[in-house]
Amino acid sequence: MNQSMLAIRNLSVAYDQNVVVHEVDFVLGEGEILSLVGPTGCGKSTVLRTVAGLEPPHSGEILIGDLKIDRQRMVPPEKRRTGLVFQDFALFPHLNVEQNINFRLKNKQAADRWIDMLGLAPFRHAKPQTLSGGQKQRVALARSLAHEPALMLLDEPLSNLDAALKSTLRWEIRDVLKTAGVPAIWVTHDQEEAMSIGDRIGVMRAGRLEQLDKPEACFRDPANRFVASFLGDAEFIPGQLSGGEVTTVLGRNQASIHNGGGPEVDVLLRPNDMSLTPASPGNGHIAWCRYEGETRLYGVYLFNGPEVKVRVNHEQELAVDATVDVRIIADHPLTVFSRGSAG
Repeated sequence: MNQSMLAIRNLSVAYDQNVVVHEVDFVLGEGEILSLVGPTGCGKSTVLRTVAGLEPPHSGEILIGDLKIDRQRMVPPEKRRTGLVFQDFALFPHLNVEQNINFRLKNKQAADRWIDMLGLAPFRHAKPQTLSGGQKQRVALARSLAHEPALMLLDEPLSNLDAALKSTLRWEIRDVLKTAGVPAIWVTHDQEEAMSIGDRIGVMRAGRLEQLDKPEACFRDPANRFVASFLGDAEFIPGQLSGGEVTTVLGRNQASIHNGGGPEVDVLLRPNDMSLTPASPGNGHIAWCRYEGETRLYGVYLFNGPEVKVRVNHEQELAVDATVDVRIIADHPLTVFSRGSAG
């Protein structure tokens, strides 16, 4: 397998001259899992379908191993060595599990490895309608891997499953992909899923790739306000930038600067970047509380600033209107954006 199994260069896709993907550009490394995430209609599934050969590129090119694909050189899906896993499973209802996995498979023994690895041996002769959603998705994954693809493409593979199953099956699928050593693009609208699965994540908006980086980098140091807000709770409080540090009503911290910066900036804070303790007089008061099970999320009105959200351990119970002291506890530089900067 080549070091770069997939390269997408300035890819644009259009429907009836309406461009829905704009000059997307990235390389997928050997064995790497890339999560593409973004709101509904942002173009992430269109990128996947174009790589699979289900949509033609409008401009740019796709390189899958030695295959070069562009508007003039289309390669049919079956020639691209890609495995596809969709949210609706796409199993043949009249075939049992073993027959579904072996469908159009020359080497029938290749299926046994994935049947065993995915815990499907007890269901070998079961029909799809007797299986749970998680079992059906395991069958779909085994069928794709049994054909020894050079690249796996997964389009919202967990969206039809309940929340409890999603949290376990996502790791099971990731482990299987890593065991197979097959690079993969995993499309999802679920931010938590994207960040936990991907070696890197690509955040898309309106057909454009806003940021492509490791999950930690996109979350902690987002390229713009959209990425910051899409990947979790994001608070922006006003600050003054000077000499690589930013001063807010909550104190002075090191800054990571975007969009030029300064001197008037907005500072990104996550709920976990702050601590909350009862205090009098304090610097704010509790406006509301949401119990989340393992944590509690508090809305706090700062006396000299905006409302902020602070997440604490579930055992820390504070009354609405209680006076509190909010402090920034993050030990990383705080991302700041130029006041009024776009997006």
